[in-house]
Amino acid sequence: MLVLLPPSETKEPGGDGPALDLDQLSFPELTPVRRKLAYALVDLAADVPESLRVLGLSPRQEDEVKRNAALLTAGTLPALDRYTGVLYDALGVATFTRSQRAKAGHRLAIASALFGVLRGGDRIPAYRLSGANSVPELGTLRALWRPVLEPVLAGLDELVVDLRSGAYAALAGIPDAITVRVVTDTGKTVSHHNKAYKGKLAAALATAAREPSTVEGLTRVAARAGIRLSRTGDRELELITPS
Repeated sequence: MLVLLPPSETKEPGGDGPALDLDQLSFPELTPVRRKLAYALVDLAADVPESLRVLGLSPRQEDEVKRNAALLTAGTLPALDRYTGVLYDALGVATFTRSQRAKAGHRLAIASALFGVLRGGDRIPAYRLSGANSVPELGTLRALWRPVLEPVLAGLDELVVDLRSGAYAALAGIPDAITVRVVTDTGKTVSHHNKAYKGKLAAALATAAREPSTVEGLTRVAARAGIRLSRTGDRELELITPS
């Protein structure tokens, strides 16, 4: 099973690991595009005003450009420790036991504008690039990623639970993935707490004693964690929350 999470704009700074080694990341088929983007971001960071414009940042966010400038030399962290925010707070990796952490490193993956997709244990630096950005001379990320990322994700020989947000789902379709929509018990779509509920679901799936291989197994794991999932289609689930 692979649970595919969205990334976050906010990231933990620093890192005690060695500098980024693109050849050590999971899904090596993506390395050529990763390399193009990494070098393009470093080059772009030499022009701070242009970087701010391209990345959609304000002058107060100049530190984000500095992160990109140091992309190839900065210390790294496992991806599950690098990303922060509501979903990752709810995921609670810091509370996992060593055994749970090992399972999470294999079962959880993170969509990324820069790296395409990462396993939870892949070591990366802090960076700034969003799924909706376009990179000068490379074009839109959707046009860049889709031809190479889509075959990789479509070819996964395991149950895939797709929790990505719209901008990252647009980078590559996964026809056979299970999707999850967060709704109230009255059927209303949840927006504000959507990420927190998905983080809790990801935690339950990542740490389950037995890895589910079917939709039915997935719903049983969620139920044991107090999470109610309702099947609405062959590959569609709703996570039902109180109104």
